[in-house]
This record gives sequence, C-alpha cells and structure tokens, in this order.
Amino acid sequence: MSLAEASLPSIATVMAEIGRNARLGAKALAIATPEQKRRALTVAAGAINAHRKAILAANAQDMAAAEAKGISKAFLDRLLLTDARIDGIVEAVRTIAELPDPVGATIDEWDRPNGLHIERVRTPLGVIGVIFESRPNVTADAGALCIKSGNAVILRGGSDSFHSSKAIVECMLDGLHAAGLPVECLQLVPTTDRAAVGEMLKGLDGNIDVIVPRGGKTLVARVQNEARVPVFAHLEGLVHVYIDKSADLAKAVSVTLNAKMRRTGVCGAAETLLVHKDVVATHLKPIIEALIAKGCEIRGDAQVMALIPTAKPATEEDWRTEYEDAIISVKVVDSLEAAIAHIEHYSSHHTEAIISEDPASVEKFFNEIDSAILLHNASTQFADGGEFGFGGEIGIATGKMHARGPVGVEQLTSFKYRIRGNGQTRP
Repeated sequence: MSLAEASLPSIATVMAEIGRNARLGAKALAIATPEQKRRALTVAAGAINAHRKAILAANAQDMAAAEAKGISKAFLDRLLLTDARIDGIVEAVRTIAELPDPVGATIDEWDRPNGLHIERVRTPLGVIGVIFESRPNVTADAGALCIKSGNAVILRGGSDSFHSSKAIVECMLDGLHAAGLPVECLQLVPTTDRAAVGEMLKGLDGNIDVIVPRGGKTLVARVQNEARVPVFAHLEGLVHVYIDKSADLAKAVSVTLNAKMRRTGVCGAAETLLVHKDVVATHLKPIIEALIAKGCEIRGDAQVMALIPTAKPATEEDWRTEYEDAIISVKVVDSLEAAIAHIEHYSSHHTEAIISEDPASVEKFFNEIDSAILLHNASTQFADGGEFGFGGEIGIATGKMHARGPVGVEQLTSFKYRIRGNGQTRP
C-alpha cells in the first residue's frame, strides 16, 4: 500500500518519524562548521546543474499531469522549469553557499559596570517546516537557506510539483553526503496526502519550530488558522503601483509594465494601478496602451473607462483581488493622500511602489504606508530575496514579529545571550 493510500494513523506515524529525524538533523547542523555548510550547498548546486536533464524530465511529467487537469496558465507558469530557470536555481544555491554564515555571529555586545561582558549571538531556529504548492524552485531555495542558517527543513511540496521536487531534493542530498552531514537535515515528505499537512501544522510532537507556507490564499489561510507553531507568511500579494503627479512618463510606463507583466503569477506582481488626476491626460493612456499591447486586461473606474474603450468596469471586488494573471485594476485618485488611503484600505501589506520625481511625496509614501516592502521608481517584481542580495528567500512575511519582508538566512535565526564574568555574584 502506498503512503497516499494509507490511513491517517499511518500518515501520523510516518510524519512523527520525520519530525524526530529532523530534530536530530537540526542538532547536527547547529554545530556544523561554515565550511561544511558551504560545501554541502556548493556540491548541491553542481548536482542540480549536472542532473538538469533528469530534473526537466521530472518537471515534464508534472506539467503533463497539470495540463491534463486543466490547470490555469498562471499556475502552469509557476510550475514550469526551463534551462534558464534551472540556471537561476543553480546560481541562487551557489550565492547562498557563499553568504556569510549567520550562526554564531555577534549581533551586539557590551560591558556592564559590574564587569560582566554580554554578547547577543545568532542561533538557528531549529526545524523549519515548508509547505508549498507549485513552485519547484522553492525546494532548492528553502533547502539551501535552511542549511546555511543551520536549520533542518521538512519540505512538503504540492502534488503537482512532486516529481520535480523529488529530483531536486536528490541533488541537495548529494551535497549533504559530500559535507558529512546527515540526510535528516533535509527531508521531503514522501506523500501527497493532505493529512501530512495537518500533522505538520500540529508541530510533529514539538519537533517543528516554524512553519513557512508558500502558495495560494487557501493554503496560507489554512496554515495561519490551524498551525500550532509560529508561521512566517503572507496571505496574498495585493500589490499597488501609484503614479504621482510628478512622475516621469518613461519611468511610469516601463516600471508599471514590468511590475505587472514580467511574471503575472508571482506575489510581487502589481494588481492595482493608481494614477494621480493631474497626469491622466499625459500618462494614463500610454501606460494602459503598453499593458494592452502585452495582452493585459484592464478593469477601470469611470474615468479610465471613458479614456480606454476596451476597459471593463472595475467592481469593488477588483480592488481586493490578487489576479495572478494578465489583469490589472486601474483607478484615478485626486491626490497622494487619496492613493495612500486606498492602499491602506485594500492592501495586503506586501509590496507597494510610487513613481515620482518629488522627494517629499516619496517620503510621505514611505512613512505612511505600512507594507513590508516599499519601492520608489522601481518595479514591484524586485520583491524577492534574491534581488535583495539574500541569495534566495524561503518566503515573504507580512507580519510584524521576528521577520518581515523576504525571509533569508538572517531571518531564519534567533539569538541567545552569552555572558562572561569573573566570579560576579548579584547583591
């Protein structure tokens, strides 16, 4: 009987064993040397590069099954691996390998009047559970970031990307073997049964320290609602681009086009465009025409509808929708203050951008909008750990505790205090 056909108790037993093994792996990684971790990731990157044909074949199997199910174009784009995307995975793992090792780094230190020397030092979180859907690259990114930060990782990929993820994990395990680290440091859940997710959300008998969901709103909402351990996540990426009255036209067109259409299925893709009323006559039409030329559907308010004959009327629901597709909602606003009010009302606090040549407007936008990532005159598709110089990201967090924005190696650590004395006692 396969795991997928097993009863819930059997799934629970298997997952409990994975949790216990992960804890053992975490103990080994916590004391691994920087060179061991660097070697593990360098060899893993080389293995992914060397075995790309096998990975592409596994991905073709996943793609064929997904297409047969009638999966959406945006979903298929997230699932697809190409030579170029594998190049990106290899480069990301190599970059993470060469990052400074965060474990044991001194964040701060000071002396007390009584002679005690206090250090705040980075330490791994322990065991990270990553639950993701269609993106095979998450397998490598999450695995590499966790290994680098000294954390064991349990990967539960979606059924649609199972074969792709398995092929990538085999390469990651080559790296662990080469570095003399236990394979329990990185485990792929060997079943697509959803009961496995439920077991992870319970914490696997206290063996999972943090859960990171990567996927659609339904998955993330389930994790946030049911998890009994801390969660790093964002529910959705309802991303805004605001065209200020001082915006340079060329920047407004190119940045908006890239923010929406570079990859429509990523969480940093723009979903709503706000245009200041003073530049409607000069900026709105060129921006919209550029989007339409790339196949983007426009849903606009009354002013947009009057200028763009092919636009569809935007409903209240449009301002709340993460399309993950070639669709954008467009609204004309009376002022910067109105744009900020709209964003604060509808935003998921993920990423927002302002196109402006007025420093005062930019500062107001940055100061008054409470989102994890804010950009000035740059595409929202830079909302990515790799673009931040993190090598990759395990996800983007929009909460305000511990980690916010792209979660890289530093965000996957906590800290402890080391206090050195010379016989001091407290009076």
